[in-house]
Amino acid sequence: MSADISMSSDEDTPLAPRPGPSKPNGHAAANGNGNGRVDSDSLMSDDDDLPLVCSLIYVSPRASLICLQLDLITNLQSQTTRTKSEPMTPEVRSRKRKQAPVYSSSSDDDTPLASTPLRATKAKSTAVRMPGAMKATTLPASAVNGNGRAKKAVKVEESDYEEDTPQPKKRPVKAQRPPPKKRVKKEESDVGSEDETPIVKKTAPKKRKAKQQEQEAKAESSGDEQPLKAKKAPAKRAKKEETNGVAPKSKKGKAKKEDSEEPAKKSKKKKEEEEEKEIFRWWENQDPNGDGSIKWNTLEHNGVYFPPPYEALPKNVRMKYNGKPIDLPPESEEVAGFYAALLETEHAQDKTFNSNFFKDFLEILKEHPPVDGMKIEEFAKCDFRPIFEYFEDEKAKKKALSAAEKKELKAAKDKLEAPYTHCVLDGRKEKVGNFRVEPPGLFRGRGDHPKKGALKLRVRPEDITINIGEGLPTPQPNVPGQWKKVIHDQTVTWLANWTENVNGNYKYVFLAAGSSIKGQSDMSKFEKARELKSYVDVIRKDYTADLKTKVMKDRQRATAMYFIDRLALRAGNEKGDDEADTVGCCSLRCEHVTLEPPNYLIFDFLGKDSIRYYNRVPVDEQVFKNIKLFKENKNDDDDLFDRVDTAPLNKHLASYMKGLTAKVFRTYNASITFQEQLDQGTPEKGTVQEKLNAYNHANRMVAILCNHQRAVPKTHEQSMGKMREKLRAFKYERMKLRHALFANDAKFKKNKKYSQDESDLDDDAIAEHEENHRAKEIEKAEKKFQKDNEKLAAEGKSPQPESVLKDKLKDIEAEFKKLKKERGTGKHELKRERATEKIEDAIDKLEEKIKTFKLQMEDREAGKEVALGTSKINYLDPRITAAWCKKHEVPIEKIFSKTLLAKFPWAMEVDDGWKF
Repeated sequence: MSADISMSSDEDTPLAPRPGPSKPNGHAAANGNGNGRVDSDSLMSDDDDLPLVCSLIYVSPRASLICLQLDLITNLQSQTTRTKSEPMTPEVRSRKRKQAPVYSSSSDDDTPLASTPLRATKAKSTAVRMPGAMKATTLPASAVNGNGRAKKAVKVEESDYEEDTPQPKKRPVKAQRPPPKKRVKKEESDVGSEDETPIVKKTAPKKRKAKQQEQEAKAESSGDEQPLKAKKAPAKRAKKEETNGVAPKSKKGKAKKEDSEEPAKKSKKKKEEEEEKEIFRWWENQDPNGDGSIKWNTLEHNGVYFPPPYEALPKNVRMKYNGKPIDLPPESEEVAGFYAALLETEHAQDKTFNSNFFKDFLEILKEHPPVDGMKIEEFAKCDFRPIFEYFEDEKAKKKALSAAEKKELKAAKDKLEAPYTHCVLDGRKEKVGNFRVEPPGLFRGRGDHPKKGALKLRVRPEDITINIGEGLPTPQPNVPGQWKKVIHDQTVTWLANWTENVNGNYKYVFLAAGSSIKGQSDMSKFEKARELKSYVDVIRKDYTADLKTKVMKDRQRATAMYFIDRLALRAGNEKGDDEADTVGCCSLRCEHVTLEPPNYLIFDFLGKDSIRYYNRVPVDEQVFKNIKLFKENKNDDDDLFDRVDTAPLNKHLASYMKGLTAKVFRTYNASITFQEQLDQGTPEKGTVQEKLNAYNHANRMVAILCNHQRAVPKTHEQSMGKMREKLRAFKYERMKLRHALFANDAKFKKNKKYSQDESDLDDDAIAEHEENHRAKEIEKAEKKFQKDNEKLAAEGKSPQPESVLKDKLKDIEAEFKKLKKERGTGKHELKRERATEKIEDAIDKLEEKIKTFKLQMEDREAGKEVALGTSKINYLDPRITAAWCKKHEVPIEKIFSKTLLAKFPWAMEVDDGWKF
């Protein structure tokens, strides 16, 4: 578990106003687990700590991929009209508004609005220019006006503005909220249909099924409107079909054994079936939105799992000061170990990190000074390498353990944690998410965080508040101590919380992503974004009219809404002095936006998690004029929108639709863009891999829109090298099959399909490939021999003699000597003789495999600078993916991991025609 994860979810927290210069962060949550802001050690990969690559240029041999990307950028700017063509369902009705009046007069529109007091000076942005980014992020001018056509330049003249004095005008009528949807009883036959349910339900016996149908008929006749309860799968398994009472035979004529599965596989299958039975289908049984008050009736759990206490280092392992070993007490030695573990990382080279660490280390040394009385005063004289080398040795020892030993250690760890992995919520067993308490360590932060390197203290039971059901036994901590407080709050969904000492943030323990409570929250979020489709045209019409209003506050708000809608910017909030200098839309400073006539704006700032946002984008003429006005008589470090805060902005948005905030726009724009890209780019008759490439391309376009970028992974080139080696192996295999075909019948040499040699396979490449393959085969044989002997020893049997391994190695050597003789002959003798037709079929299958693998390589290369996981987890409605997979016959397991399938079970039951 990450040591720096802020477990308080930003999703349900209202954004605070900003009356002063020091306020909390208001950025939207975009981390992998949905629990709020994430620091570097909570990333999905180590690569996100690298400097951000400013922009993305995708190089692909297929021209269609580039065309799709250009189409996307056009679509991103034309969202104003895209929902008009979509069919409206009965429950989603469009709302009409009166058109807002547009003010115009004879004065110059470039006259600045009345000056306003400047805010306190802030630190300048740490963003730097990136060569080539401007060109890469340029958008076509045709995308400016939202309908794909270039706008004509129209000069708008207005009278002098009266500061914050609204002019008489009729406000558009608010869009009425749609009436509450009636609960429609679901047909019993639909509940268990294979098309809608990822879990295959077992068929009930005929008598029971007839009885159920009779009960359903009675219920329908009585007009019962109660929601259906999830059916329990029958205990008995359905019998396997038999063909004329004779078991099917294999190719060799031997009857297949029905019970050929190993006991381990049977137990695993049985466990999966039990888990399927335990799934609580909350989306069928209750209102996913809830009533906003009571979240549960009973809640029982065992608290949280504390990390084990610190174990002192061996006596011969000591840090040095000024070249001399120091005898530290355990409390100080533990902190020295935190730094030693990071000695070879980028953190140890950072001045801020080192300064904060040494400051806290000295505080610990005051309380727990060295036993030998030596005084530590200078960081430069500290030598942590002896501890680092000890840690490296321990890592190597752990890595060298046998598979059985590693399995035994894991089993022991799982046994200790088992009581904390699940809780009982309203009588149901639910999985707990982050049940482990963060261990002590050094805070790493994201980007240029001013507190990186600070000491995170050990959390003890006295720091933690537990939330359980009233009248239930209080859980006991697994370490000495008593809980800070035990409460029984049914209006919250967290099980425990505490305050971390570095930033003073609350940390929460919630249920796992696949729990009913989390699922309801996710479903509600995406339904809210989908509901916005009915209001977005009215909202856009209003803020477009307000771009010319004579009230400075309203004009700034309209311009900010334009950026939030068109560019998917986060709302943003002011930061305190002790937080990283990251901004969002409402907290942009003049230095972050550069004007480039005639109508281009260049955005350059650090967004959430210190990820750089750089974009050169064409905007409406009036927006360009507004930014010019807002920057008049201001310094670079002054606020661009000095009259706009997130709280009033969200309140204004809520006047259109209940619960609407700036965050909902981000989810809506991501999902609607994703849906459009899939509809446009998915080949109807393509292969599964071609469809997957289209899916990933659409996902990349959303990631670019939401600025989910990353630096190229450190292991990318190594990974691509391995893929190139694998591709060469496929080509080598194809070559050998061709040569075997020629050996069978020389006439195939004149066939164009087989006559052409494989690319990238000259004599040197063939020799290198065979030598590498030989080494791998030898290593594989040695590992198998060792594993088989371990298995025999565990069963109490005698191990195989060394002669078995020697014989196997002799066979490998003989095979590769034969391959060496065949080089340059154009012929190959297969290990097992095959008919010519069989060889031709094998070549065809191999060619298809090569084609698919090349597509995978293209997809990997295209996505090296984009983080696809964040949008898939937090911003893309999972029902889009589920419906797309069903429509195009793509296994959803190729897109969603087991974690995501567990997180979104409610989304798997949509039909193939569902649209966002």
